[in-house]
Amino acid sequence: MYEEVPMNRYVISQGSTAEDLEPLGMAVHELLNRLPITARSRENPGIRIEGGVVVDREYSGPVLEEVLAGNRLLKKTPSSGAYKGVPVVVSPIRDKNGDAIGAIGVVDITGIFDLATLMEHQSAILQQVCGKDPCPLPTEQIEAKR
Repeated sequence: MYEEVPMNRYVISQGSTAEDLEPLGMAVHELLNRLPITARSRENPGIRIEGGVVVDREYSGPVLEEVLAGNRLLKKTPSSGAYKGVPVVVSPIRDKNGDAIGAIGVVDITGIFDLATLMEHQSAILQQVCGKDPCPLPTEQIEAKR
């Protein structure tokens, strides 16, 4: 015979507190190699995590609030708040009916790169990386390895 062990359950709701959101926020933070994470529920301020620690337990940013209001993913650079001038991506946390009950965001490292500038400096970057011209050498190109 075996002993029945009660199953742990974790619930996020529109009334979740910063403490409730911390395990999820910390997991996402670690998963994304410690990129800054923010999260809040519809009814309560949430958390801001940086460098492996919660740095704010009463956090609400303008993009988190905009995502809650619009119930849609946003990629933007806030003009105010802790991440002013830094690209972020924020997603709603939805209930089974599809309503936004919370929001979670991360600094958007893909938004940091300016593609036009990258293309403008491509040859100089290749020269630094490879040190030879052409770069990669014909024998190093993908087609040569097939």
